[in-house]
Amino acid sequence: MLQIMAALVIYMVLVIPMGTYLYHITTGRKTFADPVFDRIDNGIYRICKIDRQGMNWKQYAVSLLTTNAVMIFAGYLILRLQGSLFLNPNGTGAMEPTLAFNTIISFMTNTNLQHYAGESGLSYLSQTLVIIFMMFTSAATGYAACMAFIRGITGTGKDMGNFYEDMIRIMTRVLIPISIVIALILVSQGTPENYTANLTVQTLEGKNQDIAMGPMAALVAIKHLGTNGGGFLGANSSTPLENPTILSNMVEMYAMAILPGACVIVFGRMFHDKNKKAQAEKKGTRPMFGRQAGPVFGAMAILFLVGLMICFFAEKAGNPVLEQAGLSQAMGNMEGKEVRFGISQSALFTTVTTSFTTGTVNNMHDSLTPLGGMVPLLHMMLNCVFGGKGVGFMNMIMYAILAVFLCGLMIGRTPEYLGKKIEGREMKLIVIVLILHPLLILGFSALAVVNQAGLAGITNPGFHGLSQVLYEFASSAANNGSGFEGLADNTGFWNMTTGIVMFLGRYIPIIAQIAIAGSLLAKRRMNESVGTLRTDNVLFMLILVFIVYIFAALTFFPALALGPIAEHLILWYPM
Repeated sequence: MLQIMAALVIYMVLVIPMGTYLYHITTGRKTFADPVFDRIDNGIYRICKIDRQGMNWKQYAVSLLTTNAVMIFAGYLILRLQGSLFLNPNGTGAMEPTLAFNTIISFMTNTNLQHYAGESGLSYLSQTLVIIFMMFTSAATGYAACMAFIRGITGTGKDMGNFYEDMIRIMTRVLIPISIVIALILVSQGTPENYTANLTVQTLEGKNQDIAMGPMAALVAIKHLGTNGGGFLGANSSTPLENPTILSNMVEMYAMAILPGACVIVFGRMFHDKNKKAQAEKKGTRPMFGRQAGPVFGAMAILFLVGLMICFFAEKAGNPVLEQAGLSQAMGNMEGKEVRFGISQSALFTTVTTSFTTGTVNNMHDSLTPLGGMVPLLHMMLNCVFGGKGVGFMNMIMYAILAVFLCGLMIGRTPEYLGKKIEGREMKLIVIVLILHPLLILGFSALAVVNQAGLAGITNPGFHGLSQVLYEFASSAANNGSGFEGLADNTGFWNMTTGIVMFLGRYIPIIAQIAIAGSLLAKRRMNESVGTLRTDNVLFMLILVFIVYIFAALTFFPALALGPIAEHLILWYPM
């Protein structure tokens, strides 16, 4: 527990300066690195002939979609032709069509769901030009959309910004330089970084074993920083090659948590009352968090900590069936976990990777206790506990506006958020965003359990089998990518259905949220009155937590009751 507390304190120390730096990049303010990065960015603008003129929300959305579409097409071709291309010392063949479809959608949507093992399913060319490249571009796409969204809802500027400029600045000034630092740390801890063929070594038992090689450190760095999650190896960050030491484990956790938290701080810094801004500047100070960001960050933190405590104590309690069989559970439920990490680091990593929608794992989630496994499942169903690449923040703002709307109905006033009226157009789009997520998860889960092709993938029938199905589609819809890996998912049915869910779960909400921001940007700001609901205090933070849990309970509780909750009751209270 002390490990967890210390890790969270260090995180808070790191996230505030990162948020300030990201704020300066988003608003075009000066940073210490401008002399270097300005030249790089201007060179890219000239080569790509990018017009840096501001865009409205429709232009921004179209630019985002067309850019992603081109990369999807190019990446799919490489995966299908990798067996005939260069940088393939291990002789990896072409990827099967449905698996290639699933993989390219997975990485372009920042999900990184893997129905293949990277060490045997991809050439080094595919790992570099498809996987690593899309880890950068998909993360930059999400953060660019988030920055445009913040400009819209805060009324910063006259337009939504320029998508190409936002995407390039995020990559050159944040993702690439920080990834280089992380990769160097990983190499120092023992993670490989080369393009040599796999090594075949003789073990102490006299048998041969293949040791995977390749550009591993580069991929692992951006898979965490970009909240991607897809591993170079099938076993992901549970392997000593991707995650050798406790230091690498901590670095990977901070990498996937730092930017989503920073997005909330950017929001707080970009929105503040003009009078208070003038007073702060007069005193020579600026808001560290921002009054409006405090309740949002606090609500996310409460949801995260509640989940973390449930996961930690559930895993610490162990497995009663193994206890009855004579196996000591003093260390907790160590099935599927690495001894070098133990319960504390495993529970923290599990909660972080599914709260910040990264999807990387340092233990096998399919081996978690029922309640321990329910936490990552629930957090992906909520999809607003910080979330990844800015999307989690945008989802939480949807809940914030819903909370304002419901409270406004109760007191008979027109709902307002950040000084803007919330009207029918915005609420219709918010309903689309909030309803689509459970519809994709529950609808496709129902399809899987009534379809023989779906049932064939379930390897653990009963309550846990339903949990496997729910987890797969929750991970896909939330663009997380982790899985209960007991599911036999590399089939045509699972490749196509999860591919569709990933695509719809990524692009429909982002476009709707950009449209909401564009609508709010066009509205005149209203002055606060006595009846205005304050959204910058502790009360609103608690209302926000309450709204999120109520929505989740009404939507997902029946499915959870038939999955992890029922499994927990059978395990601990057998008939």
